[in-house]
Amino acid sequence: MADQKVEDNAVSGEPQNKRIADFDPPEKPNTNKFAIACATLACMTSILLGYDIGVMSGANIFIKDDLKISDVQVEILAGTLNLYSLIGSGLAGVTSDWIGRRYTIVLSGTIFFVGAIIMGVAPGYGLLMFGRFVAGIGVGYGLMIAPVYTVEISPTLSRGFLTSFPEVFVNLGILLGYISNYAFSKLPVHMGWRFMLGLGAIPSVVLVVGILAMPESPRWLVMKGRLGDAKRVLNKTSTSKEEAQFRLDDIKEAAGIPMHLNDDVVEVPKQRDGESVWKQLILHPTPAVRHILIAALGIHFFEQASGIDSVVLYSPRIFEKAGIKSYDHKLLATVAVGVVKTLFILVATFLLDRIGRRPLLLISMGGMVFSLGFLGASLTVIDQSHGTVPWAVGLCITMVLFNVAFFSIGLGPVTWVYTSEIFPLKLRAQGCSLGVAVNRVTSGIISMTFISLYKAITIGGAFFLYAGVGVVGWIFFYTMLPETQGRTLEDMEILFGKYHKWKEANAVLKEGKQGDRGDGDEIKSQVN
Repeated sequence: MADQKVEDNAVSGEPQNKRIADFDPPEKPNTNKFAIACATLACMTSILLGYDIGVMSGANIFIKDDLKISDVQVEILAGTLNLYSLIGSGLAGVTSDWIGRRYTIVLSGTIFFVGAIIMGVAPGYGLLMFGRFVAGIGVGYGLMIAPVYTVEISPTLSRGFLTSFPEVFVNLGILLGYISNYAFSKLPVHMGWRFMLGLGAIPSVVLVVGILAMPESPRWLVMKGRLGDAKRVLNKTSTSKEEAQFRLDDIKEAAGIPMHLNDDVVEVPKQRDGESVWKQLILHPTPAVRHILIAALGIHFFEQASGIDSVVLYSPRIFEKAGIKSYDHKLLATVAVGVVKTLFILVATFLLDRIGRRPLLLISMGGMVFSLGFLGASLTVIDQSHGTVPWAVGLCITMVLFNVAFFSIGLGPVTWVYTSEIFPLKLRAQGCSLGVAVNRVTSGIISMTFISLYKAITIGGAFFLYAGVGVVGWIFFYTMLPETQGRTLEDMEILFGKYHKWKEANAVLKEGKQGDRGDGDEIKSQVN
C-alpha cells in the first residue's frame, strides 16, 4: 500500500514528503525469543538419543567386561535401540495428529524415563535389552515429533536456525554421554555402566516438566478448527502481527479452510482419513510429492550410511586400533570428539539461514568423504605396521575430529531441517515418520555391523567403504535437492517435482514471488 501511494503521488504531481528516516535501511525483524524457548524445550527430546549414543560408546566396554558378552552381543546391544525406535516413530505420526504435538513430546519423555531406569537397574543382559527396547520407543517418538513441532512453530526467517536445534541437542547429548563415561569410569565395573545408563532419566524428567509451559503447534490447532488459539500462538511466535496473519492465511489455505472464516472455532472441511494420506504419500503421489519423498528418504539414508554412527559409537575402538590402549586416554579422546561435534553444530545453526541448506550439505558431505578416505588410509598403515607410526596415529585422530566436524556443520542439522520443512501440511507427520524410519533402520544396520565389517574387510577398508557411499550421496544431493532457504512451507509443492531440473521451478517460483503473492495455481501452471 505504501508503494502504491508513492506511485499515485508521482503520477498526480503531488510533492513527495520524504524524511531522513525514509532513506534508512529497513530494520531487520527482531528475533522471537518465545519461539526460541519453545523450540529449545521441544528439541530436548533429541538429548535422549544423543546421550544414549554417547554413553553407549564407553559403557559397552564395561558391560562386555562385567556381563562377559561377545562382540556380536555388543553390536546388537548398541544398534537395536535404533530399530526399536521405529515403533515410536511409526506411531508418532498418528499420535501427534490425534493428541497434538505437545503431548506427544510428553509421551516421548515419559517412555524414555522408564527405559533409562530399567537399563540402570538391569541385573543381566536380558533385562538390559528390554530397557533398550522401551527407551528406543521413546527415542522414536522424540525423533519424529521434535522437528515437526519446531518447524511448525518457527517464523519463516528463523526456521533454519530453530529447526536445527534437534541436531544441536543430539550433539549435546552425545557430549554429555561421553562425559558420563569418563566421570563414572572410576567406579567398580558392575556399578559404572549402570550409573552411565541410568543417568539418562534426568533429561526426560526436565523435558516432561518444561513442556507444560509450551503452546500447541499452530498448524495442529488450525487442523482442528481452533483458529483463535492458533492466532494467539502465531502472534507470540512471529516477528510481527503481519507475519502472524500471513502464516495463518497460508495454514488455512493448506488445511482447506476458506479465508473468510475467522471465528475462534470453525468447522474444518472433512479431511481424508489416514489411509488416504498414505495413498497420497506412497501409492498415488503427485510428481511434487514423489520428489519430496525421494529427497527426504535419500537424505536420511545417506546421513547414516556414510558411517557417522560407527565413528561416534565406536570411537574408543577406533582409537584403540590407532594405538591408544589406556581406558582414560581413549575416553578423553572420545570427549574431544564430543566437544568438536558440539562446537561445529552450533556454528551450523547460524549458517543455515544465511548461506542456505544446499551449500552446507555439499560442503559437509565433501569434507566427510575426504576425512573418511584419509581415516581409512591412516588405519590401514597402522594395521600393516609392526611398530608405532606416530604420524599415522596423529592423522587418524585428526580425521576422526574432521569427520564429526564436517558432519555437524551440514549433513547432521540439514537432514532434519530439510525433511521437516518440505512436506505439505497434511502429509508432514507421516512423511517425517518415514524419514525417521529410514534413518533409524540405516543407523541400526551400521551400528550392528561395524565390528563384523572391520573384521571382514579390515578397519581401514570399512572407512573406505563409507567414503564410497559418501560420494554417491554427494551426487544425489547435488542433482536432486533444491534450495529451500527463505521459502514458506506452502511453497514446497511448487518447488519440487522437476527432479534434477528443479532449478527451472525455482526460477519460476522466484519470479512469481517478486511482485504480489500471486495465484498459486498460475505459478504451478508455469512450472508445469
